[in-house]
Amino acid sequence: MSEAPHLTFDLDKPGMSSGYLVVPRGADCEALSLPVFSLNKGEGPRLLITGGCHGDELEGPIVARRLVKWLPEAQTCGRIVIAPVLNPPAVKACSRNTPIDGLNLNRVFPGRRDGSVTERIADAVSHILLPCADTVFDLHSFGLNWDFPPSSTTHPIVDPDLMAKTLQMAEAFKLPMTLVWEHPGSPGMFDTLAQSQGKVFVCAEFGGGTVSFDAIAIYEAGLRNALIALGLVEGKPEYPTFRQQKVIQTLETRRSSDELKSPGRGIFEPRCSVLDEVNQGDVIGALYPMDSLTANAIDIRAPGTSIVYAIRSGAYVDADEGVALIARPLIR
Repeated sequence: MSEAPHLTFDLDKPGMSSGYLVVPRGADCEALSLPVFSLNKGEGPRLLITGGCHGDELEGPIVARRLVKWLPEAQTCGRIVIAPVLNPPAVKACSRNTPIDGLNLNRVFPGRRDGSVTERIADAVSHILLPCADTVFDLHSFGLNWDFPPSSTTHPIVDPDLMAKTLQMAEAFKLPMTLVWEHPGSPGMFDTLAQSQGKVFVCAEFGGGTVSFDAIAIYEAGLRNALIALGLVEGKPEYPTFRQQKVIQTLETRRSSDELKSPGRGIFEPRCSVLDEVNQGDVIGALYPMDSLTANAIDIRAPGTSIVYAIRSGAYVDADEGVALIARPLIR
């Protein structure tokens, strides 16, 4: 029988404590030790905060470690467990997937104890960390090649009560955008597992992969707002300023039809900014073919009235590769 994952300390110990979540060794690598912090102030909400699921999304681990500095004094009740880096091999390689087995951690939950290293990480998180919480904040960013506003996101949930609670929690971050996006149904996602157990799960998508002073400040403010809404800390929420505006809106998108794709190979030039409203026929971006002396730039136009919530930040793209994502105000 495979060795069981375990914590090196007691989560129930009062006050601030820390240690590691040990992911057992396997045929592909030695055991991993994932840092874990527990801030236990007794009765109240039970929250799990995770970062570093994808190794090329570095804002989450930074903000999670910043929380550890000030939460012990600010927290008034409940228990907050923080795991800043779920996938150390991917973070060290700055890779979306685990370099050892090539798997995406957010597609293999609940994992396998006798599987490859990514599956063993998912198994450890699923059986050790997830049961300790009623609410989960999973800290991501949108990847290095996209411009994306600081956002809290969720997917449509079949249970209407859980959907309402999740959306209310996502909006409590008061980030520039709350997004309900329809996903193509990838199996093994962390949020799907948590929601199947009746837990509120909010994924914070922290921008486009560029770690900046201003961006980190917005992300941390959003998390603090959510902690206030949960009743874990006291204070008044603030509305972060994003690109000199206090923009707060809740949008919904259908991933299958709201992704605009490149008509060919070439260099993509954005012609608008995220959160811009566009009408049918407006130019969202242009593609410059590089293998022709005479070809003109090809305009990529909005299919209808919508809001651009993500756009490629200028890159060489292949035919049928996504270059922009659009949404509309949520109809409740």
